[in-house]
Amino acid sequence: MLNNHKLNYVELPASDLIATKAFFNQVFGWTFTDYGPEYTAFSDQGLDGGFYQANKCSLSEQGSALLVFYADDIQATLAKVNACGGEIIKPIFDFPGGCRFHFIEPSGNEFAVWSETKGSQA
Repeated sequence: MLNNHKLNYVELPASDLIATKAFFNQVFGWTFTDYGPEYTAFSDQGLDGGFYQANKCSLSEQGSALLVFYADDIQATLAKVNACGGEIIKPIFDFPGGCRFHFIEPSGNEFAVWSETKGSQA
């Protein structure tokens, strides 16, 4: 069901669509629908969206929005990100209400993962 005036879709750049699709499939179990060679879409991930072919990337230090995943087990998710070629740019750190880490996926986009469990206790 579509909700009036609620966020519905996000589009992100990707310099390597094949590597980006493989990474998100391996780490988060995403599936994709290709719409030509320069666009691929994902759905049922909390917010639907897609990746478009571009040489730019989304980094919070450059003013881009930061998309944040939730994980029940942040240590296991960090291990999967590492194993699948993600680059950890901010290791797990605690904040009031939980902990999180930031990573770069193969096309250079920054994402974060948070959990309600403190990193030192996970």
